[in-house]
Amino acid sequence: MNNIDDFRLDLGSASEAGMAIVLAIMMFAVALGLRPSSFSFFKTEPRIFLTGVLSQIIGLPIITLGLCFLLNPHPSVALGMILISCCPGGNTSNLIALFGRANTALSVSLTATSSVFAAFMTPISILFWSGLYPPTRELLTQIDIDVVSFLVQTLVILALPLLIGMLVRQFAPKIAEVIQTPLAVLSGLALLAIILIASARLFPVFITLGAGLFGLVFLHNFCAFSLGNLAGRLIKADIPSRRALTLEVGIQNSGLGIVILLTQLNGLGGAAAVAGLWGVWHLISGGLLATLWRWKDARPTH
Repeated sequence: MNNIDDFRLDLGSASEAGMAIVLAIMMFAVALGLRPSSFSFFKTEPRIFLTGVLSQIIGLPIITLGLCFLLNPHPSVALGMILISCCPGGNTSNLIALFGRANTALSVSLTATSSVFAAFMTPISILFWSGLYPPTRELLTQIDIDVVSFLVQTLVILALPLLIGMLVRQFAPKIAEVIQTPLAVLSGLALLAIILIASARLFPVFITLGAGLFGLVFLHNFCAFSLGNLAGRLIKADIPSRRALTLEVGIQNSGLGIVILLTQLNGLGGAAAVAGLWGVWHLISGGLLATLWRWKDARPTH
């Protein structure tokens, strides 16, 4: 493979349509689970809540853009990094927060908020931040992306199910209670399967890019965790809240990134490789971090 972008992650039109449906179900399930308590931190701890939201939506893309200018990765790899930084927090962060004795309520609140924002902002954010880095701006021009079509299709996949789910939650709360958990589990498992299948298909690209790709994803993820932790320290958040902020910024919904790549961005090899590898690595790194926190908590204090 002379050029990593000669590789296209292509699972077939039927599979891509299925992925779009899975993503829509996920957003629908997210909306079914939204309650006033999901956003309670906006009222009770606005400083911590807004710090988490801004770190995810603005801070991580800025850090990512800085890494791109500093390291000058292949344009499609840079696009993958920017794409991941624009995705909302992954629901896995809530489970890891629980295991790592973080502020789980804050973690759930931030995941819900970022998911709502993502339904409307993710496609715009991808185009905006990619446009600020010349190689990715040129790449999007080369693949001749239809901006209007990209925005409309992505909004339909993300925002429409979210709005429908919010209406169901409002006017049929009993139905929402019954179907929310099964749909959330089903869509979560399906997205995990997408990540694993995509990673398997991307093995030739992993080999081509070698240790450099792993190092880049490791560094990018490390910077994301560090940003969340530093943000918590700057506002003097307590330790459980600081841990939640660390996880929310460091764990992104890479399944969403892969679906967007497949359905809207031609499955570019370098970008897909970053999204696939990030989807596996952030679970490992998040788990290791939570294990470290539990070990620290268990140490005797003198």
